[in-house]
Amino acid sequence: MSINATIEKFGYPATLLKQWEHWLLLLRPAQPTLGSCILAAKSDATAFGALAPAAHAELATITAEIEQILTRAVDYGKINYLMLMMVDPHVHFHVIPRYEGVRTWQGVAFADAGWPAVPDLGSAVKLTPDQIDALRDFLAFESR
Repeated sequence: MSINATIEKFGYPATLLKQWEHWLLLLRPAQPTLGSCILAAKSDATAFGALAPAAHAELATITAEIEQILTRAVDYGKINYLMLMMVDPHVHFHVIPRYEGVRTWQGVAFADAGWPAVPDLGSAVKLTPDQIDALRDFLAFESR
């Protein structure tokens, strides 16, 4: 499996929630909202259109699974898939569950500071390594 610099930056393997043939789902170490993730292509591609057709096809299954798990865990109102790739060049999405107000998990408050507009990535809660482990387990994606 190819592990590109973008995947490494987001804490792989400690942040790994699940992997598929062409994609990895990582817990975002800085949480703008509770349950925020990174969906990263295993490829070294730096353009969405450069991914293999099979990687594009696999997204239908992956997004349905992500949304099911995050609905159960976070009870979000909307979900944003942001493909920014300005700092980290490899194909990846920031998966941000959106909700009005605050979600609390293990005594930590996660406000959606940008609701109902653009997510405020700068107001993210930075998780400790122990919190990363606990939140990864809480989200309970099967077959890491």
